[in-house]
Amino acid sequence: MSASLYERLGGTEAIARIASDIVDLHRQNPLISTRFGASDPAKLKAAVTDFFVTGSGGPECYKGRDMKSAHAHMNTDHAEFMAVLDDVLKAMQHNKVGRREMEEVLFILYSMRDDIIRT
Repeated sequence: MSASLYERLGGTEAIARIASDIVDLHRQNPLISTRFGASDPAKLKAAVTDFFVTGSGGPECYKGRDMKSAHAHMNTDHAEFMAVLDDVLKAMQHNKVGRREMEEVLFILYSMRDDIIRT
């Protein structure tokens, strides 16, 4: 039996490092930083970690809203969506995630596109 994406990403501890980097990058990214400026970074990092852990086949710990309802009134455009994916890719590269795992994560996130983009 092959290892889950969660296991191949390095488990919760490694995913938490990736999530922390993602949030830091989002908060610095001029295309999307205003979306995250009022957020509590620690809570956001915990939510992103839980989202990744659950979404990658780890323990079910994500208790947040689904992507469609979470983004329903945000009017997220294609450029913002791609900025998020770019930040995720940078965070994974920084954390030396393997190419196969990066592709899988980006595929999963891109599959949520229609639930997130509203303009």
